[in-house]
Amino acid sequence: MDSIKLSRRAALASTTTWVAGAALAASPAEGATSRRRAAFLYSLNTSTLRGFHLPLEQQVRITAQAGYHAIEPWVSDAEEAVRSGGSLKEQGTRIRDAGLTVESAIAFFDWLADDPARRAQALEVARRAMETVAALGGVRIAAPPSGATDALVDPRRAGERYRALLEVGRAAGVVPQAEIWGFSKTLGRLSDAVQVAMEADHPDACVLPDVFHLYKGGSSPEGFRLLGPGAFHVLHMNDYPADPPRERITDAERVFPGDGVAPLVDLLRILRGIGFRGVLSLELFNPAYWKRDPLAVAREGLKKMKAVVAQSEAAPTPT
Repeated sequence: MDSIKLSRRAALASTTTWVAGAALAASPAEGATSRRRAAFLYSLNTSTLRGFHLPLEQQVRITAQAGYHAIEPWVSDAEEAVRSGGSLKEQGTRIRDAGLTVESAIAFFDWLADDPARRAQALEVARRAMETVAALGGVRIAAPPSGATDALVDPRRAGERYRALLEVGRAAGVVPQAEIWGFSKTLGRLSDAVQVAMEADHPDACVLPDVFHLYKGGSSPEGFRLLGPGAFHVLHMNDYPADPPRERITDAERVFPGDGVAPLVDLLRILRGIGFRGVLSLELFNPAYWKRDPLAVAREGLKKMKAVVAQSEAAPTPT
């Protein structure tokens, strides 16, 4: 078990470990070639399929058929698969056989809460969630500011709480990523999340940006110029319209990359300039998309992510 956890940490140390991952194509050789040529690793955050109420097995099938490299599942869907008579081992095998990796996963635990008893309970919830992710073959999990969304927590105290969560992750072999939520008073901006990660004083500390939440919290892409590629490994990709305004926009207004007004090309150019070559994970919650065919939605999302990336590559890298 210790050697397995050590190998996970070694994999996390590099932003290019996905090159050697499982293939996603008609054959393993073709999949490996596709990964080597890709500027980023493309993932489907299954929030995009949430409204279809599909079992994890079907989500995996759609993700692979659509052409993604990775899947970012909800832990609750994996748990439901077990309650339905399956096992985590079977789910992990199914993911790998589909040619996918699990670069991140979604769960919620109140690690940032002020109440010590509530935090202790949250760390136990986090431990179980991380063990589930590890059983699926995953290496990271989102850690949004649950438990203190409306509370302003001092960055040093938040860093201490994040460090405790990171230690739970070390034991499980899964890294929790301090996720930016634009409506949070503690982790609402890129600078907030980076400060908390720095205050954690932990080698695994990292942040999880999201295009929608960067906008919601008022963070500019320019802030990424001050970061190195190790500050984050996954970017939640989406877009947003000009209306409703930032103060009133909600998750339901997220749209496909390139269909809104987000400065995606500028953001990706800056990320390329700082050496980021990690995961772009499509995360949408738009109920209008849930009225369509789920495979068509997944395919369109990947196509439009790649189109925005191509536009950014056509522009000069910022200096």
